Amino acid sequence: MSDKDYIIIESGKAEQPFHYAVGMHGSKFFRELKDNRRFIGLKCPKCGKVFIPPRGVCGECFVEMNEWVEVGPNGVIGSFTILRYAFIDPETGQQKPIPYGYGFIKLDGADTLFQHYINIEDESKVKIGARVEAVFSKERKGSIRDIEYFRVVD
Repeated sequence: MSDKDYIIIESGKAEQPFHYAVGMHGSKFFRELKDNRRFIGLKCPKCGKVFIPPRGVCGECFVEMNEWVEVGPNGVIGSFTILRYAFIDPETGQQKPIPYGYGFIKLDGADTLFQHYINIEDESKVKIGARVEAVFSKERKGSIRDIEYFRVVD
């Protein structure tokens, strides 16, 4: 065994018959969220686009990317929805409280959209183009849940 730390994503009491790895890029991304509360992406050396979540190859140029850059934690809503239908959350095995907001966020410095929850305490503020900031969990584990949600900022 090597001296590596592995990130484990749990699903509460629900059982799922599979395991998956987020790979080296995803691991670094989640480690930065956990340890430093910051978003990092990869920048293409050819076209300059910054991808978040990070991926190893530029989707437009098909070249390998190695330059890590910090983005966010603020951004703008690119699109969103407010869900009002209850269902079982596959991540937790619990019924998802409704209503809740979910959207695509273009983080400052990134060229791709990042999906996550949006706080809808005041639904009138949630609109395309609204400025948002990430709200991080107090206890972070190295998963997407380390970001509680994005909240609209004036």
